[in-house]
Amino acid sequence: MRMMLYLSLALLLPVSGTAQTGADTVSPSIATLSAGVVCGPPVVGTSPAPDTIAGSTHIVAEDPPFIAEIRQVPAVLGIGFGVKAQASDPGGLSGVTMTVTHPPMGDTGVTQQSYVTWISGDGPSMTFYQFDEEFERVTGTWTFTAQYLGEDLYTVSFDVVPPGALPQLAAACGYLDLLS
Repeated sequence: MRMMLYLSLALLLPVSGTAQTGADTVSPSIATLSAGVVCGPPVVGTSPAPDTIAGSTHIVAEDPPFIAEIRQVPAVLGIGFGVKAQASDPGGLSGVTMTVTHPPMGDTGVTQQSYVTWISGDGPSMTFYQFDEEFERVTGTWTFTAQYLGEDLYTVSFDVVPPGALPQLAAACGYLDLLS
């Protein structure tokens, strides 16, 4: 039932020239890559990430499905956006540095956060950012850059917009009270 809702909502979303799903850059070390918007999944734990505002990243039991494979994201608490990538090497890539660059946020105007992750070689691995706090809902360009041993694996950009710019997508995860 939930998957049918996601599919129905995806069909209702307008398609435009800005709703692209390709990557800005992708290295040959990446076999597949897709990008889009997700509803925040249940968190089962955290992992230390000292170079982030929160100091940790969420651990989820299952990667959430994209509810829309577009690069525009409504700035709504509980909505996330990110990249699913698979390494060309069947053994995967461990020790990948993920850097998320964004407009200034928080009391100190942070514009970049990074953490270490991995990319599987036997299926897509997801990296996403989820709006958990009000101060994170900054509009503008957000860029994900994955690096491994000095090589840029991919760079993908998103345009975070006010919720009213994408009302159907903003309401897709059930956060109807935040459409301002």
